[in-house]
Amino acid sequence: MSSSVPSFTQFIEPLLRYLADNGGLVRAGECHDAVADIVGLTDEQRAEVLPSGNQHVYKNRIGWAQDRLKRRGLSASPKRSYWQITAAGLDYVNKHANPLTEEETKAIWQRDPRQRHAKMGTAPDPIDPLLDEHESPLERIEKAIEDLNDSVSAELLGLILDGTPTFFENLVLDLLHAMGYGASRAKLVRVGGSGDGGIDGIISLDKLGLEKVYVQAKRWRDNSVGRPQVQSFFGALAGRKASKGVFITTAKFTREAEEFAGAVSDSIVLVDGERLTELMIEHGVGVSHKHYRVARVDTDYFEGE
Repeated sequence: MSSSVPSFTQFIEPLLRYLADNGGLVRAGECHDAVADIVGLTDEQRAEVLPSGNQHVYKNRIGWAQDRLKRRGLSASPKRSYWQITAAGLDYVNKHANPLTEEETKAIWQRDPRQRHAKMGTAPDPIDPLLDEHESPLERIEKAIEDLNDSVSAELLGLILDGTPTFFENLVLDLLHAMGYGASRAKLVRVGGSGDGGIDGIISLDKLGLEKVYVQAKRWRDNSVGRPQVQSFFGALAGRKASKGVFITTAKFTREAEEFAGAVSDSIVLVDGERLTELMIEHGVGVSHKHYRVARVDTDYFEGE
């Protein structure tokens, strides 16, 4: 994920000087807005979000700029969601009236390898090349996860295409069940085969089977699924007097197919190959997940009596 937002190191000096100008406690949200204004972020830049979608990129990077200032004792966060310049920070700003040089900025944000190795009596490691990247540490984690998921998605599609049509139809039903469809796995029935009328599976949403969703699973390697296929599926639903259908494919849908489905949006949901593998990863179908522990401070603990 490339970003047009300045690197988190480029937010260090604007944030430091803004805190110095205000002196007292400043809400983190106010710092985000003020620093964004100082560096002249566009609306487009302010709208960029992390791969997880959980936070805006510029807010994340300003947060990491604050982290680096705190590590150097130039700022503090004495109260949750509030930032403040320290006496050392004010002294630093007073001694550096001119814009900081690249080396001065680097001295603030780079971790000092000597600190960790001094206690161990070992030589410091070379500077981590990741530290030269523009992204914050959290962004690098999320980007790595995104890259790994992209690789897994490609592998999943390859395995699906190498399998049989029956396997794919069962996989689709397993996925829909993992997503919460069907009172039980037994309520998701594969009916694919010759004479299936364009229906590969039926999901009973309630225990009595009064409400059903019909499924078509099309395993195509190269061709796109066009309007004729989606319209045929719609006809199969109408023939069964059904109101809900899911069309899942390993390929892509043409614009005309998507437009048709949109016109009958209450009836058909389209899921292409990219979305299929995303859902498999999200719901753990055909994949396993490895969890890593990333520490973050529990501020509630430190605010207790």
